[in-house]
Amino acid sequence: MPHLHFKGKTFVQNHHLAVPFHELIPVTEKGLSAKPSLHDNLILQGDNLKALKALLPAYSGKVKCIYIDPPYNTGNEGWAYNDNVNSPMMQSWLGQTVDREDLTRHDKWCCMMLPRLKLLRELLTEDGAIFVSIDDNEVHHLRCLMDEVFGEENFVANVIWHKMDSPKNTAIHLSEDHDHIVLYARNAEIWRPNLLPRSDEMIARYKNPDNDPRGPWLLSDLAARNEYRQGRYSIRTPSGKVIQGPPAGSYWRVSEEKFEELDKDGRIWWGDSGSNRPGIKRFLSDVKDGVVPQTIWHWKEAGSTRNAKQELSKLMELESSQDVFITPKPVKLLARILQIATDKDSIILDSFAGSGTTAHAVAALNAEDGGNRRFVLVECEDYADSVTAERILRVMRGVPTAKDAKLKAGYGGTFSYFQLGEALEKQAILDGEHLPGFEALAGYVYFTATGEQFDAGQIDRKTGFIGESRNFDVFLIYVDDLETLKDLALTRTMAEGLPSISGKPKLVYAPTKYLDDDRLRELRIEFQQLPFEIYKRMDGRRRG
Repeated sequence: MPHLHFKGKTFVQNHHLAVPFHELIPVTEKGLSAKPSLHDNLILQGDNLKALKALLPAYSGKVKCIYIDPPYNTGNEGWAYNDNVNSPMMQSWLGQTVDREDLTRHDKWCCMMLPRLKLLRELLTEDGAIFVSIDDNEVHHLRCLMDEVFGEENFVANVIWHKMDSPKNTAIHLSEDHDHIVLYARNAEIWRPNLLPRSDEMIARYKNPDNDPRGPWLLSDLAARNEYRQGRYSIRTPSGKVIQGPPAGSYWRVSEEKFEELDKDGRIWWGDSGSNRPGIKRFLSDVKDGVVPQTIWHWKEAGSTRNAKQELSKLMELESSQDVFITPKPVKLLARILQIATDKDSIILDSFAGSGTTAHAVAALNAEDGGNRRFVLVECEDYADSVTAERILRVMRGVPTAKDAKLKAGYGGTFSYFQLGEALEKQAILDGEHLPGFEALAGYVYFTATGEQFDAGQIDRKTGFIGESRNFDVFLIYVDDLETLKDLALTRTMAEGLPSISGKPKLVYAPTKYLDDDRLRELRIEFQQLPFEIYKRMDGRRRG
């Protein structure tokens, strides 16, 4: 498979592995949940590379649908490369705004995207999919990156979203009326899209001119261009007219035997005169419950950029759409993605959350079909609370000025707001600065030790139990107080008192131990010392 080469690639190839895990700090007053939880709808403020890594313990392999709207890299967006990669060349890029004069802007964009795509892949379920909005500035580079990360065999489609409801007459060359939405599956062999509901316009095409008791039908051409050896025969119409064969360059799409069966079943239409070239009647009652998604989405069905700005300005009670300082996507666009790629209990992730359209669409669809989908949003900018969270707060509680009755009443639901905290690094535990909380360290320890999802609901602080993995019952002996931590150890009495949750061997993390290895083996305990063994075990998993 061809690979894309760009400046800095060697430094970011495995950068996602070097990014430290960070604490996630709840900010209760900015959310809509009395008790914040990482398993609630979630808005996370902070650098999205660090945030994606921090989400791994709770969400690895659990996200059914990812939608991201990264910088299009037009040269006008004012984004800056800020990933702290340990290389002098990369350090020189930090904080520099990327504009059209930057000769390395495509390299920087690729360096920014590659580690994020790798972490996003880890978060997807095996039957999940990722949708990426982009335009012509970077779509060719994006396809190459995604081929490399997800595998070219998992490319599904390049959707064309016709986003403009009128042409740009100020365009120098052509009016650019579309964006791309690049779709890859985690595993294309098992991922399948949901069918989209038939529109009223589609249903109206079905008629019943012959009053067939089976109901309305749509006429399908009997002739097709695909070569079919049994599709060359003459047909006699009810009026006696003989049709010598299909039109030149085509074939009847069914064999003569099958044609006769269809005719006997009243599924062939000869026209009112009984002498027309026959067609096949496709009954509305026989077709699938929906239609297969197509790769061109018109603004009338998926919204336009103008729609998006108008709906956001009305929702946020701005003076005009000109006050919208970010470029939002329309709710209809995200609703279509959710219809195609989610079930009623799916988790949806958007790590370039912007104004929060993805969460708005999730809440609206749940209100419509009674679903329990959950969203996870990541936004690094300061407006994560004033715009992103505020928008979700309004759509959940209700918008008095809304014309839509459901939005006016509010879609319901809750969300928790978190901020990215300190890095969970070895030195922080050694010197006692920025000691992580028990739950934060438990999630980190459990995930790095087992590579499996962490469920905070399993924690038992009294015994130190933090979860059952495929191979171990995992325990953490720890408190986030330096003086207590200095004297904390796995003692013989403590080890003998650890409960047998599943009968599996026990994996125990503690600052130190006061019993010998022979006794540990007798008790079927594998001891790991904090903080060193976290990193040792994690490095071992990486090499494996």
